Amino acid sequence: MTLAEAQATVDKWIQENGVRYFNELTNMAILTEEVGEVARIIAREYGEQSFKKSDEGKHLGDELADVLFVLICLANQTGIDLTEALHKNLEKKTSRDSQRHKDNKKLES
Repeated sequence: MTLAEAQATVDKWIQENGVRYFNELTNMAILTEEVGEVARIIAREYGEQSFKKSDEGKHLGDELADVLFVLICLANQTGIDLTEALHKNLEKKTSRDSQRHKDNKKLES
C-alpha cells in the first residue's frame, strides 16, 4: 500500500465507519496518547521496565499502526499529501545532513 492509498483507505474508513474526522485538536491529543502507548511497549520490551498485567495483549505493530492511522487522519483533514511531504522532507534531510551523520564519532562501530 502506498501512502496515497493509505490516505484514501483511511478517508474511506472514516466516511463509512467513523461518521466524521475528530477535530484537529482532538486528533493531536489522540496521536500523543498513541505515541505514549508505543513508548510504553518500547520501555518494557527494549528498556529496563517490566511488563504489567495491563500490558498483556499489547503489540508494538498494532500500536505503531494506531499512530500511523491518526497521523494519516491529521494529514487528510489538513490537506497534506504525505507522499509529497515525505519526498520534500527526505530532500531537506539529505541536503542538511548528508555528511553530519557520517562525521558523527558517536555512530562509529
